[in-house]
Amino acid sequence: MTVIFLSSAGPDRAAIVRAADVLRRGGVVAFPTDTFYGLAVDPRNEAAVSRVYEIKGRPAVSAMPLIASSREQAGAAAVFDEAGERLASAFWPGPLTIVLPATPAVAPLVLAGGRTVAIRVPDHEIARALAHELGFPITSTSANRSGQPPAAEGADLAHAGLDDIDLLLDAGPCRGGLPSTIVEMAASGPRLVRAGAVAWDRVLRSLE
Repeated sequence: MTVIFLSSAGPDRAAIVRAADVLRRGGVVAFPTDTFYGLAVDPRNEAAVSRVYEIKGRPAVSAMPLIASSREQAGAAAVFDEAGERLASAFWPGPLTIVLPATPAVAPLVLAGGRTVAIRVPDHEIARALAHELGFPITSTSANRSGQPPAAEGADLAHAGLDDIDLLLDAGPCRGGLPSTIVEMAASGPRLVRAGAVAWDRVLRSLE
């Protein structure tokens, strides 16, 4: 695993370009977010997505979340309705993941047999810069073996058994704390999939 150390104050252009090139070649990049470190691949590349499942020891029946550089980029992977737009406007960038219908561009393996994709725009410049440089949202499943705690620091990955990662963008400790809240925009209304950093009552108030 190649490691590039970055300042937590912001992305280094050359490092981001190099990491995006790794993604375009089907590689796996570990990167910091506003919660924990994540594992990025190009979600349009089925073989790359399969590698992440293997690295994590995660069953392919579990869908893989994405992050985007902006609401506009998120629209390349997810179809927004009015409620989804309101949530994105209220909480992005930030730790709220919205489950929406996926576009055909997303590899089926990301969706684990479903038709929806979980996506958010993180409050972290490096994460957003990587998605922006790729030109499409990236996967953001937590950087850990399945069932183990997520990595809050780049150094944690050295002890996590994630030997097949191609590149680590190490910007020191992430904020940690609670993971992102996951909300599904179902036909019957919003449904809490996972409680997290954004309180459920705040989500409901934003939709009133």
